[in-house]
Amino acid sequence: MARLVGFYPGSFDPLTNGHLDVIERACKLVDTLVIAVGTHHSKKPLFSHEDRVALLKAVLEPIGKRTETEFQFVDFTGLMVNAARAAGAKLIIRGLRDTTDYNFEMQMVGMNAQMAPDLQTVFLPSSPHVRHISATLVRQIAELGGDISAFVPPIVLKALNKQ
Repeated sequence: MARLVGFYPGSFDPLTNGHLDVIERACKLVDTLVIAVGTHHSKKPLFSHEDRVALLKAVLEPIGKRTETEFQFVDFTGLMVNAARAAGAKLIIRGLRDTTDYNFEMQMVGMNAQMAPDLQTVFLPSSPHVRHISATLVRQIAELGGDISAFVPPIVLKALNKQ
């Protein structure tokens, strides 16, 4: 029987508890979840690309064992739909925090559907306890020396403190 492959793209800079919420719930939908770590050349990263992938692997290993989900990790810089197809995905997983996310994501769904009608997008609304978490805001708080312990997994906080 064919395994269902989902594709969850993001910069994961930093990996947040909001990302983990989406990943945990995506594991209930797919057999394999491809975590696609994108690089945005216009953003100053908090963590190097290699560190982001290493943190993701460390945090997701126990989740994969518990949920029997296989995780794969890919890098991408171009069109997300091309990376999703190359990974063999049928579903694109996107998290939604609020109506602002919804409006943006709906535009993306329309554009992606034109370019890749074989891919379907699944929205997973954020759980209430993480709905307010934004990687951009967490990154800004961290850069200003604020406490981000409530927003990120402990391993991410530890890695940040080593920088």
